[in-house]
Amino acid sequence: MAADKTRHVFDEEALARLAQTCDIVRAVPLEEFSSAEARAVLDEIDILVTGWGCPMVTAEVVKAAPNLKLIAHAAGTVKFTLDPVVYDAGIRVTHAADANAVPVAEFTLAAIIFANKRVFELRDRYRADPGRRSSYALMDEPIGNYHRTVGLVGASRIGRKVARMLQAFDFTVLLSDPFVKPDDPVLDGAELVDLDTLMARSDVVSIHAPSLPTTRAMIGAGQLGLMKDGAAFINTARGALIDEAALIAELQSGRIHAVIDVTDPEIPERGSPLYDLPNVFLTPHVAGAVGTERLRLGQMAIEEIERFVAGAPLEFEIEPALLERLA
Repeated sequence: MAADKTRHVFDEEALARLAQTCDIVRAVPLEEFSSAEARAVLDEIDILVTGWGCPMVTAEVVKAAPNLKLIAHAAGTVKFTLDPVVYDAGIRVTHAADANAVPVAEFTLAAIIFANKRVFELRDRYRADPGRRSSYALMDEPIGNYHRTVGLVGASRIGRKVARMLQAFDFTVLLSDPFVKPDDPVLDGAELVDLDTLMARSDVVSIHAPSLPTTRAMIGAGQLGLMKDGAAFINTARGALIDEAALIAELQSGRIHAVIDVTDPEIPERGSPLYDLPNVFLTPHVAGAVGTERLRLGQMAIEEIERFVAGAPLEFEIEPALLERLA
């Protein structure tokens, strides 16, 4: 893992806990697999802990680690970290995506509440008019969080966490996901509808689908055009899920507003309207674990390692068949 990207993932307390179960060959993270030092470490290990910034675990890496039995990824997706040869070699894989989902769900909940209450627009009006006349005018509009409809696109681990959080509020929750069956527990607090119905009925639409070839630009001009005037669009998933040109066109019309944490490309080009539109709250992909929130990632990886060493079932094992549906 890259040390500059994984600060706080493993603090001293976490390493001490891990040391009760395993011999830690090297406490300072490797950042590459090609040096003689790295190959010496690989030759010793049974378990490899990876994280953000990890280079691809290739056939050469697997060959250099003849005793490797488990890769515990202290981060989310492993799509860009593991060559399929890992599974061919019988190496088991687990990840901490569920830990990373917690702050994303929290961020989304905050975004929903702020979006419904038009907090960012109220802030801007107050700055421009300290007398509050324009602020009071907006407060008389049908805004707020009582009896509003929230649409969740995707019953991912994040989408499910958000759905559970929303049960504490006076919301109607809609869910669109082609893989959800009628007996799925997520529907205890949500109504399953098709995507177009969700887009048309929701006061807030929040995206929680995985980025796959089949979901690229799944939200386009047609879907965005169905949204109510004044509705909010929230994306904490992946920018590639959205036809960004269509989204920008809707936002430039002033008809909807948005909270956007992810874009495609990852950093919008200089001069992108997303930086300056008054109805856009743009953040630099920070909904996931930052700062001390990263401690959850290390803790989840350690808990999985403890289960593995004890011969217990892994809670977050990634089976090869699931890879194509993971974010």
